[in-house]
Amino acid sequence: MEVLNSFMTWIFKNRLGQIDNFKRNPVQVQEEIFWELIEAGRKTAFGKEFGFSFIKSYQDFARQVPILDYDGIKPYIDRVMKGEQFVLWNTEIEWFSKSSGTTSSRSKYIPVSEESLEECHYKGGKDMVSIYVNNFPDSRLFAGKNLTIGGTLEKNPLNPEGTAKAGDISAVIMQNLPIWAQIVRTPSLETALMSEWEAKIEKMARETMDENVVSIAGVPTWTVVLMKRILEIKGANNILEVWPNLEVFFHGAVAFGPYRSLFKELIPSDKMRYMETYNASEGFFGIQDRPESDELLLLLDYGIFYEFIPMEEWEKENPTVVPLQDVEVGKNYAILISTNGGLWRYKIGDTIKFTSTYPYRFRISGRTKHFINAFGEEVIVENAEKAIEYAADCTDATIVNFTAAPVYFDQSGAKGAHEWIVEFKTHPNDEEKFKELLDSQLRSINSDYDAKRHKGLALTEPIIHIAQAGLFESWLRKKGKLGGQNKVPRLANNREYLDELLPLLKEQEV
Repeated sequence: MEVLNSFMTWIFKNRLGQIDNFKRNPVQVQEEIFWELIEAGRKTAFGKEFGFSFIKSYQDFARQVPILDYDGIKPYIDRVMKGEQFVLWNTEIEWFSKSSGTTSSRSKYIPVSEESLEECHYKGGKDMVSIYVNNFPDSRLFAGKNLTIGGTLEKNPLNPEGTAKAGDISAVIMQNLPIWAQIVRTPSLETALMSEWEAKIEKMARETMDENVVSIAGVPTWTVVLMKRILEIKGANNILEVWPNLEVFFHGAVAFGPYRSLFKELIPSDKMRYMETYNASEGFFGIQDRPESDELLLLLDYGIFYEFIPMEEWEKENPTVVPLQDVEVGKNYAILISTNGGLWRYKIGDTIKFTSTYPYRFRISGRTKHFINAFGEEVIVENAEKAIEYAADCTDATIVNFTAAPVYFDQSGAKGAHEWIVEFKTHPNDEEKFKELLDSQLRSINSDYDAKRHKGLALTEPIIHIAQAGLFESWLRKKGKLGGQNKVPRLANNREYLDELLPLLKEQEV
């Protein structure tokens, strides 16, 4: 194992020169990516429609190609899912990454080309390891197993008899990993890709609890559920009694801050390391490259061309869009990407703030819309509004206002939930029924929320407080934000608003 660990560490460190190149020459690297994408796009139906053959500069590209959200690009993706090739990209698409949906779709399906797998997602994984072993030369990362919790695969819903498949990006990546990567990971591929989550967690726990696990990669939510189950089976007090050589957790998808204290309890060691990544269905965008800082390094030679919309321009019909070289430190930007998977000027919905431009480092600042994504459920405002409207209609209720926020895991073992405050003009004829319908409708329109709610594994049923008349008005008045364009935030990914409202709610009840 010592020889293997030394050899693999040396192999991965060889990538550091290329990482250093895009750190030193970011604009040049992005320009090269831009022209590679334009050349590939010229051979596609999308490229022919928008005149890629006539693009001679970035300015031409920005003028000719529209900014697209998922609903805008979906007709092209649907054509590919139905079997038509060379619509968005110039090589065949055999995989689609599934993520939570939009207003009009329960789930989004993002095309995953061979190039995006190899030159983006896999490269991201390799660079994550390269940076880690360079930062920690004493690492024994290859002396044991990497535990990864995969998603699930499914048939292509628009062409179930075809060869193309769909699934969570983690499942797509895992299914296509090279043999050497499969050897150093646990659990078995069959278990990692199981679709029934309760059975999957149980089988993963029993398969992995006697392995020499040295690293974990995954979403904090499911990692906590798995570790707690292993502790139950083993009768252990903490996970280091099970995996004494565990040294790092590579995490992403949701903010880690609320989980930090819980992980310290489950893994009580000052030597345990945590490394954040920014990897989404659409691409691998960032890696925490310095242990002492939570900033992420923007990954620039991954087949992704970046553009940015200042958030003050977001709602405009023709917003100002800037390329990488024109961004400013400290300003809030929405991200546009064009990729080697066939996305063009695509709004991914995330916002970031740059902390430096040489090299380009940033922090994720939020989403372009209010949302809750504390557990990977990605509930957006449209989801919440549809669900609460449905519950109100079915119980003869009339909604005045509402807001919702997460209840995080805690050290007592309590699971997560969504906590709502709802003010009614007309109260529901059955409050318990209202809660059940809100929950069930949200599950039906958001596949990620449904997965987290499945048998209460990660999320329990919602907590709903009914406010007396005037609560939200009083709160806005207290904040000096009554009237005008000031609105009650429907969703928040932290408890700032809810924790301000709950004391006012108690005052009402006195």
